[in-house]
Amino acid sequence: MRDLYANLAAVPALAPAVQTAAAQGAAIDLNAKGGVAFVVNTGAIAGAGDFGLTLQESDTGTSGWTAVAATQIDSNAPATLAADSAYRLGYRGWKRYVRLSLTRAGGTSIAAGATAIFVPLTRPAV
Repeated sequence: MRDLYANLAAVPALAPAVQTAAAQGAAIDLNAKGGVAFVVNTGAIAGAGDFGLTLQESDTGTSGWTAVAATQIDSNAPATLAADSAYRLGYRGWKRYVRLSLTRAGGTSIAAGATAIFVPLTRPAV
């Protein structure tokens, strides 16, 4: 059956907002999940905003966050995000917690938000 709805779950990863500085998304617990991908949406960019994306991982979800190695990220996001665009980042690491990190290299602001989409090990997804 061609049913994605019952096989995918989604949770907020970065609240949609106008970001004026670097921002860390919510900790996504990968316990009992088969994989995770982040879908990021951007809106307007002001003042030549130069923002990028990366992923961070942790064993506890509260501390010890480190950058995920580039070899463990699948992404179509450019180094500098464009206005009114959508990007995907997939995590292939082994830590229990992962989060999206919005980085700022310069400029004023970017409107951005993200959702984590994952495959639960038990179905249907709730």
